Amino acid sequence: MLAHEPTPDDSPVHQASALDQDPFVVGLKQRLPAELQESFTPQQLAALRNAFATRSWARHKLDWRGTFSLWSNQYYFVLVGGRNKRSLSRAQRSVSLAAKAGAVTIFLFFSLLVGLVALYLLKSALGINLLPNYSLGLWDWFKG
Repeated sequence: MLAHEPTPDDSPVHQASALDQDPFVVGLKQRLPAELQESFTPQQLAALRNAFATRSWARHKLDWRGTFSLWSNQYYFVLVGGRNKRSLSRAQRSVSLAAKAGAVTIFLFFSLLVGLVALYLLKSALGINLLPNYSLGLWDWFKG
C-alpha cells in the first residue's frame, strides 16, 4: 500500500477554513448558544458533520428543487423520488395496499368506460338501434 503524502489541502488551517464555510457547520453554529459556537475543534466539527450531515438517502433519481415568488413572499418546492429502500410499517403497508387497490379500480373503471364507448360507437356505425327514437348523441358527435 502507498503511504499517504500530505498535501496542502490536508493542513489543519485549510481544514478549519473549509469547515467554517461548510453549510452544515455554519447552521450548527447558528443554532448553538454563543458561548459554545467556537468551542469545537476542527476534528470535532468534522466528526459532527460526518455523523449528522451525511445522509444515505440524499441522492435521488428524481430531485427537482426550485423557488417562486407569489406577491411579496418567496416560496420553495422540493420534489424527490426514487426507490424506497426502507421497510414499511404495518400502517404504511395498509395504505400502500389501499392505494394499489384504488389505482387498479380506477384503471378498470376507465378501461370499462372506454370499452363501452367503443362498443356504442361500433353499434351506431353498424346501424343497430337498441332503443327506438333514443340516442346518446355520441355517434353524431363522433361523426362531426
